[in-house]
Amino acid sequence: MDTLKQITNPYLPSWEYIPDGEPYVFDGRVYVYGSHDKFNGDVYCMGDYVCWSADVSDLGTWRYEGVIYKKSDDPANTDLQGNLYAPDVTVGPDGRYYLYYVLSNCGIVSVAVSDTPAGKYEFYGYVHYEDGTRLGEREGDEPQFDPGVLTEGDKTYLYTGFCAIPDTSRHGAMCTVLGQDMLTVEKEPVFIVPAQHNSKGTAFENHAFFEAPSIRKRNGLYYFIYSSQVCRELCYATSEKPDIGFTYQGVLVDNGDIGIDTYKRADMPGCYCANNHGSMVEIGGQWYIFYHRHTNGTNYSRQGCFEKLVPDGDVKFRQAELTSCGSVPFTEKGFYPAYLACNLFTDEQELSVPWQGWMDDRFPKITQEGRDGDEVNGYVCNMTDGARAGFKYFKCMGAKVISVQTKGYANGKLEVRTAWDGQILGSFDIGYANIWHETEGCVAVPDGVNSLFFTFRGDGHLQFGGFTLS
Repeated sequence: MDTLKQITNPYLPSWEYIPDGEPYVFDGRVYVYGSHDKFNGDVYCMGDYVCWSADVSDLGTWRYEGVIYKKSDDPANTDLQGNLYAPDVTVGPDGRYYLYYVLSNCGIVSVAVSDTPAGKYEFYGYVHYEDGTRLGEREGDEPQFDPGVLTEGDKTYLYTGFCAIPDTSRHGAMCTVLGQDMLTVEKEPVFIVPAQHNSKGTAFENHAFFEAPSIRKRNGLYYFIYSSQVCRELCYATSEKPDIGFTYQGVLVDNGDIGIDTYKRADMPGCYCANNHGSMVEIGGQWYIFYHRHTNGTNYSRQGCFEKLVPDGDVKFRQAELTSCGSVPFTEKGFYPAYLACNLFTDEQELSVPWQGWMDDRFPKITQEGRDGDEVNGYVCNMTDGARAGFKYFKCMGAKVISVQTKGYANGKLEVRTAWDGQILGSFDIGYANIWHETEGCVAVPDGVNSLFFTFRGDGHLQFGGFTLS
């Protein structure tokens, strides 16, 4: 059956792996710039930069814009040993689009330029001091990493930094002011958010800067978005100025849903998590947070997702909850592929974040068949006894789960609930199957807005392809 065409998480096809998303609206379309992982990748960011875009009125339909920049396009990367880490884009004073990035094996900032948002981008130069020394290579410079950029008038504010724990040689997120040529340092780096080791006694303590700096402006305030020392969460700080005076405000999203207590305890992980990177964007008067999730049981096959942000006063936002639907409940009936699961966990992993356990085959994970680039639906594999896959949210009146798609050496039941620990609404008998198999039945779903949790009880390793609502 065909997958429904509506807003989903991940928002791109299940075979596409674009983490570190920086979303922008240009001329009525949302463009997302990110790094490019691979299915079964060995390391981070193995692919060339590609771009996807969507009309602002239809966030469920995304268009592939193609390869916009290759790692071979950087003259410092002739041996191709440098992978293209998380980029950002800004519109320069000349109206052109400037792509800022750092290669994985360099601590300097490269820049490419294009006349259109979707490129193709051409190498432009390296960020440097007036004497020509590249930023990051002068004595005393800290290595550059994860550039975020904002242009106002003739000035471009460049935000960079990476502060791994327990390294105390790096001091936090930096802001550097560039001149009209988009390359030359006009104001040298200043630290705007501290690293863990120098955050004690500040509002940033326990949520200090780690990586992934990004910048947005809202209602006259500058919002600095970053991945904190907790790694899985995107935090934010605000200031009336772009390069000084930032105040910690809170967490925008956590890719383990730690802190969310709407459907579980706040300290209970809702899924397996690791690093995070993304940013905010306003679309049609509504703010969204883009972030990434992890698949395939590794750190190297990440996928982009987004959620609505709900204001909490004039400045703050509430922490966004992970969903399968981008916070707009599903209303259609039909087949829902299992890769849309926003919750994955087992009985064993309810009380602690499984930093390493999630890579173990005992635990469920989202994966795909075939090779990287094959346009096939993903699914959930390794569902052992007690494994749960959760999908949120549905607003379907009179809905029934009429079949589940499974395969694998598994024997037991797939139970259906509207809460991870709720009453069983019904179940499907599961038996061994070498190929994808539909098990029919009829499990009524209460009217109203509901989540659906599928729990496997039995022996073996179940592969879960999806379910059909009718």
